[in-house]
Amino acid sequence: MPADLSGTWTLLSSDNFEGYMLALAKLLKPQKVIEQNGDSFTIHTNSSLRNYFVKFKVGEEFDEDNRGLDNRKCKSLVIWDNDRLTCIQKGEKKNRGWTHWIEGDKLHLEMFCEGQVCKQTFQRA
Repeated sequence: MPADLSGTWTLLSSDNFEGYMLALAKLLKPQKVIEQNGDSFTIHTNSSLRNYFVKFKVGEEFDEDNRGLDNRKCKSLVIWDNDRLTCIQKGEKKNRGWTHWIEGDKLHLEMFCEGQVCKQTFQRA
């Protein structure tokens, strides 16, 4: 008879999870839906792996719950830096946040965390 695998399991070790996630991330094509009303924003990021939603007002610090991403809670502050919308996050990770801006007909997103930078470009659907 096969082994009984039922139960609750807590991870003890993980080898090359970063490489595995990198391979999966290259397949993701997230869609971003941004709703703006003055300085109030709602941003939905949807993909086949996970969906994320954040709502904020520029210049007002808020508690951000990254459930479904990295399950981290942080304090976030979004500001305008000229025509760039920039978020600084304070919490478990240092130098974390993101910046959105438009060049021509493209939306750019730069996400940063502890010296690592991810750059994404979107086109209007």
